[in-house]
Amino acid sequence: MPELSNPRAERVKAVKALAGRSSRRRTGHFLVEGPQGVREALRCCPAAVRELYLSRAAADRHPDLVRAADEGGVQVRTGTPEVLEAMSPDGQGAVAVVEQLTETLGRVLAAAPALVAVLATVRDPGNAGAVIRAADAAGADAVVLAGESVELHNPKVVRSSAGSIFHLPVVTGLSVQEAVAALRDAGLAVLAATGDGTHDVDDLLDRVPPPGSDQGIGPGRPEHRAEARGPGGRGDGVPPDLTAPTAWLFGNEARGLSPQELTLADSSVRVPIHGLAESLNLATAATLCLYASARARRA
Repeated sequence: MPELSNPRAERVKAVKALAGRSSRRRTGHFLVEGPQGVREALRCCPAAVRELYLSRAAADRHPDLVRAADEGGVQVRTGTPEVLEAMSPDGQGAVAVVEQLTETLGRVLAAAPALVAVLATVRDPGNAGAVIRAADAAGADAVVLAGESVELHNPKVVRSSAGSIFHLPVVTGLSVQEAVAALRDAGLAVLAATGDGTHDVDDLLDRVPPPGSDQGIGPGRPEHRAEARGPGGRGDGVPPDLTAPTAWLFGNEARGLSPQELTLADSSVRVPIHGLAESLNLATAATLCLYASARARRA
């Protein structure tokens, strides 16, 4: 088809408008910007890719995108650099319009998840996307954006996830209380990550039996949670078992978890600060916690 050359064309304006929430709500589509995000959309859900736009330079640099589009039955439209820049200044010459992702916690729980990340009112899109990416890298089974968390299809969330939103289920639309209750009912221990947590994540890893050992950690396992829960609803008196199915609860970057949210957890866990840093940002702390669970379960 002819190359798109008018940055003010209606088609270009419609793609650009998907950066806004109202347009996403109206159309049911969202914007995927950049070669990596586009690549994963084509690889994981080509049927959901409604439109794909590449500059000729991007098509030359990333022939795998053209090949993947062809294999997935997605038509490629080329545009001038000015057109692609108008569609997305962050797209690096590659932009896709994709149907919005929908997932339910019921479907996630039906697959018996072992590791889930729950974001409680996390409003920063860069942090949310980075945690989704970290959860994907750690082998988590799902992420839940709970409470008043940022919208999953926010362009910065999508970019920050680097394609990971297409790799694992991301559940939205639940309150923190609803999400935690459902996860606990499904047998997952709920651990609150907080700077002043009772348990040190390094100490919890030290408690994991070596590979091949039949030694259990008993008191921290889900079946013992009722006995472990202490005053305020948390089981801070008994170290949790990182080898058990676990849902990590992460709070807002600035304020952390509220007192009410903390009482929802079975235990509170901190990442130790060995230097002089005041704290870790949300994405870094979440990465360390998720990888601790991943390491424990591998052992």
